[in-house]
Amino acid sequence: MTDDTSSHEPMSAETVYDGSIFTLVHEHWPNGEYDVVRHRGAAAVVPVTPDGDVLLVRQLRPAIRQELVEIPAGLLDAAGEDALACAARELFEETGYRHESMEFIGGIYTSAGYSDEYIHLFWARTFAEPEAMPEEGILLVREPFAEMAAAARAGRVRDAKTALALVLTARRLDAS
Repeated sequence: MTDDTSSHEPMSAETVYDGSIFTLVHEHWPNGEYDVVRHRGAAAVVPVTPDGDVLLVRQLRPAIRQELVEIPAGLLDAAGEDALACAARELFEETGYRHESMEFIGGIYTSAGYSDEYIHLFWARTFAEPEAMPEEGILLVREPFAEMAAAARAGRVRDAKTALALVLTARRLDAS
């Protein structure tokens, strides 16, 4: 099944807020008014080590007032950088590991009811050893990939991009 990708535009739109990560736009449509978050997009990667572990990051997420364990991810905010390069950069910055290979596995709109944020999802084979320390504020978490994929399938991974990316990566690894 495919989505309708024909052009749909509001009758009018007014920028309410223009920040460094997103823009908030108040839009007028024939069926009502909507506040829409326009987001620059992001990339995320499931890094799998040669011995079958997945590298995750634990970091504070101020919006929910909690720490989450997630796959490395970040904004498409570097000039001229595509999603693959962003994923590679975030992998290195957040874990200190570099990738040997990286493959696109899909993408998601995080909350299409009010935002156009789209996250490009990748999985990567990493080199065995890190080349640097994780960036400040991030704790590297290394877990067996199979255990984390099972946790995602069982609904025990709370971060949506991480849960989906683990499941998609598991399907790729099972098929190979």
